[in-house]
Amino acid sequence: MRVHEPIPQAWRGGPGRDTVAVIACALPMGWFSQWRRQRILRRSTLDERLWGDVIERYVFTRSLPPADRARLRDSVVLFLEGKAVVAAGGLELTDEMRVSIAVQACMLILNLDLGYYRDWVEVIVYPGEFVAEYEYMDEFGVAHRVEEPMSGESWLAGPVILSWEDAALRGGEHGYNVVIHEFAHKLDMLNGDANGFPPLHAGMDRAEWSDAFGQAYEDFKGRLGRGAPVAIDPYAAETPAEFFAVLSEAFFEIPEKVRAEYPRVYEQLAAGSCR
Repeated sequence: MRVHEPIPQAWRGGPGRDTVAVIACALPMGWFSQWRRQRILRRSTLDERLWGDVIERYVFTRSLPPADRARLRDSVVLFLEGKAVVAAGGLELTDEMRVSIAVQACMLILNLDLGYYRDWVEVIVYPGEFVAEYEYMDEFGVAHRVEEPMSGESWLAGPVILSWEDAALRGGEHGYNVVIHEFAHKLDMLNGDANGFPPLHAGMDRAEWSDAFGQAYEDFKGRLGRGAPVAIDPYAAETPAEFFAVLSEAFFEIPEKVRAEYPRVYEQLAAGSCR
């Protein structure tokens, strides 16, 4: 399990409550005033060699055109100004780690606004998996206490928590990316509990989104149940919220597989990118 969040509701076609920044072009929400933004950018000390090394590390950033790279750089500088990226569990946190996390987080909102990461301030990074402890009540009213190792966690109105060992992993057969996954959950919680249905921008259709993702989710669970091969991480079958987050990982890391497996979902993610 990579995320702790309230027990998600079933997929529904009503007003959305979640967003992978790739998918929500809603209202702009300024994080910094224009004056403060320019002041921060002018005094930025982001090392250019480090910046270049990090950009070349990811398949979804190395091919960005110069204008998009410049916008991403500005977003990273502002993100690191507004969020505290802190170490836990004895990790020695480096500038490279901080920039790497910020780059991936900001890719999700490259065509949106840093305000989508509002109302929380901290990213906590452990050396490896950490043990999460939480309580929840099931549908029968029975309280449960859980302790389990995790590679990432996102809290409603709270921090994003990451295992650096996992955050350092990239791509692979299923397009694994724990940073994008957890920040997708963060955006998914913008209007409350995560449930896998985002607030769509004016150019998108709620019914089409719900139908595309709903059918894909049921198909994916069915294929796993039959033992059929799948190109997407099987963890996506856990809940609609996890399906949304895992497909977001895959959209960036292995887009060709998303397009081949679920073209309608790919089209929704691409349409929501506001490009």
